[in-house]
Amino acid sequence: MRKRHISRHMPVALILSLVLCAPVFAKPPNVVIIFTDDQGYGDVGCYGAEGYATPNLDKMAAEGARFTDFYVPAPVCTPSRGALMTGCYPMRIGLGYRVLFPYSKEGLNPDEVTLAELLKGAGYTTGMIGKWHLGHHKPFLPTRQGFDTFFGTPYSNDMNGYYYKSQNFLSPPLPLLRGEEIVESDPDQSLLTRRYTEEAVKYIRAHKDKPFFLYLAHNMPHMPIYPSDAFAGTTEHGRYGDVISEIDWSVGAIMKALEEAGVADNTLVIFTSDNGPVTGQRKSPDGPYQSGSAGPLRGRKNQTWEGGMGVPAIMRWPAKIPAGTVVKELATTMDILPTLAGIVGFSLPDVTIDGKNILPLMTGEAGAVSPHEVFYYYRDNRLQALRSGPWKLHLFRPEWKEKTETPLLFNLLKDRGETNDVAAEHPDVVRRLQGLAETARHELGDAVTGQVGSGVRPWGVFGPEAAG
Repeated sequence: MRKRHISRHMPVALILSLVLCAPVFAKPPNVVIIFTDDQGYGDVGCYGAEGYATPNLDKMAAEGARFTDFYVPAPVCTPSRGALMTGCYPMRIGLGYRVLFPYSKEGLNPDEVTLAELLKGAGYTTGMIGKWHLGHHKPFLPTRQGFDTFFGTPYSNDMNGYYYKSQNFLSPPLPLLRGEEIVESDPDQSLLTRRYTEEAVKYIRAHKDKPFFLYLAHNMPHMPIYPSDAFAGTTEHGRYGDVISEIDWSVGAIMKALEEAGVADNTLVIFTSDNGPVTGQRKSPDGPYQSGSAGPLRGRKNQTWEGGMGVPAIMRWPAKIPAGTVVKELATTMDILPTLAGIVGFSLPDVTIDGKNILPLMTGEAGAVSPHEVFYYYRDNRLQALRSGPWKLHLFRPEWKEKTETPLLFNLLKDRGETNDVAAEHPDVVRRLQGLAETARHELGDAVTGQVGSGVRPWGVFGPEAAG
């Protein structure tokens, strides 16, 4: 595998594929992305959360933009994170059907151009704090994928021997890394949110004098969930509410740090989640706790109903995003990379990128509409649904006994909860969306129909399998 280290020796191929152009703004913003784990659409106050408050996130939305139809292109961890980093559907980068485990040899291919590499090439310092989950072997770590610094876990907080004993998994203690070295084994998870926040504040203070990109990926509220003592028992929604309350405190601490550093007005802060929530009363080795909420959306994590892939998304950039903006157009985490490329003046990598520039939506430009003609819902390597405009067509449901069952059509503008199938009333819409599905199958593949995608790039593999 060719390894790209933009900070040291950018390969000729990458120099040719990332061309510095005139930036959209004379002074490009600092960028902070806060990415939570398994936090549902209904798990933020301004999205209808109950049993706890999120005043800092609500303030962030009031001072910026709140998206009502924002999606991740996978309902589980690894594929979703790969899409954020590359601007591509997970199927395109070879990670569509795999959640990586401690025994996995795969990871995000180092030949992919990541968001961190793009911004680093534009003169940004780059730091990551929190959960990576795109490969724990050294060639795949954040420090090999464009980040100057890393402090966090290489995969999910439940992937340790203590938690997996009940599931007959074999796993080492959860490692906490600084850079590429393990500095702790099985850290106290009740302190992770606080420790990550403290690291983020230090990072902002240390890099306030030049453009910086900070990616803060919280382990919480992925189960097993752990609030710190300061937040335990403080909400009506049990430990889950306590954890969300602590994440909201973290957002407030980061906003305060930006203000104190004098960079808040020209910093783009993006808050969103990697997929929908785990729902229902849950059990963990530490006892039961209340779950997350998809709010008015149907479904949950691991599903292609709206609740599995529709997530909260809030963006604040006082210099450019009008306060109180509500974006009702479709947008995705894949759009962050091409949008930032446009802002900082970099052309996109010379490969297919599925995301689009959504800056007009973010800034409230009059008449701005979603740049996506269609959005595809994959679960694993199966194309299960697609959305075009207000219409969402379910082509395949895992619970169907036969693959040939009649597709389900919903008008999300009128029925976001996917309760009223109107396929029989709109056969023309069904046919049009079925045609769009064939485009995805040709490009990205579909295990349901057995099609292999012509536009799929390889994942990274560690070890002898990677030879050549």
